[in-house]
Amino acid sequence: MTPRPYAEVIGDPIAQSKSPLIHGFWLDALGIDAEYRHKHVTAEELPAYFAERKSDPAWRGCNITMPHKLAALDHVSDPGDVRGSIGAINTVFRNSTGDCIGTNTDAAGFWAPIDDLDIAGQPVTVIGAGGAARAILFALSRMGVGPVTILNRNPLKAAALLSTFKLKGQALPIGPAVPPSRLLVNASILGMAGQPPLDLDLGALDPDSLVYDIVYSPLETGLLKAARARDLETVDGLEMLIGQAAVAFEILFHVEPPRDRDEALRALLTA
Repeated sequence: MTPRPYAEVIGDPIAQSKSPLIHGFWLDALGIDAEYRHKHVTAEELPAYFAERKSDPAWRGCNITMPHKLAALDHVSDPGDVRGSIGAINTVFRNSTGDCIGTNTDAAGFWAPIDDLDIAGQPVTVIGAGGAARAILFALSRMGVGPVTILNRNPLKAAALLSTFKLKGQALPIGPAVPPSRLLVNASILGMAGQPPLDLDLGALDPDSLVYDIVYSPLETGLLKAARARDLETVDGLEMLIGQAAVAFEILFHVEPPRDRDEALRALLTA
């Protein structure tokens, strides 16, 4: 009997992940007999996890969340040189020869909601310097933005990312005020449930600035509330979450998800 195929999301912690709801919604909508679940994996368990899953024929692959997006690269093949470009992966899949390949769908997921934004040569501010920030900076570097200001608790780490992605700009510690920016992106965990708040002065932003927060728990973050109070355009964390999941779903299950049902999906995720 052929085992039921499955994929999963791994991280530490993992209970908060909405990926099983998203992928499960699409699997049900398409009538696909497969499962998508979550799996708690600590840093110490990561090598054993991949060793076990590589020998499981039912395993289609996994999505990866904090804090494993960089460390997982050590346990999979990287023919696309994601290590040398974005430097972090969020999806692992099994190819036609059975090899486990690492890739990153965060960059595409980030850009999808703002692909019509005219941002070439415009100032951008990014908060954070972790795995998600790397994918976002990779996407921004392809769009010709600049200058880029990275706000991070460790400015040296942020400065290294500017160099990595060949972006002109500056790295600063997180302070109360945001510099003038056409696009402001929170790529950190600040403002997430259980994490310190992200209280920023948005006074330097122009009326046509866009504020994008990748945090989705809570969906209405303090940063988005502050932006909406100034009538600024906003993008919430579900947009990137669903966007990157759509790319991963096609990689894992070899079919496009039904994006015409996004409204119903958002209702499920916010219920």
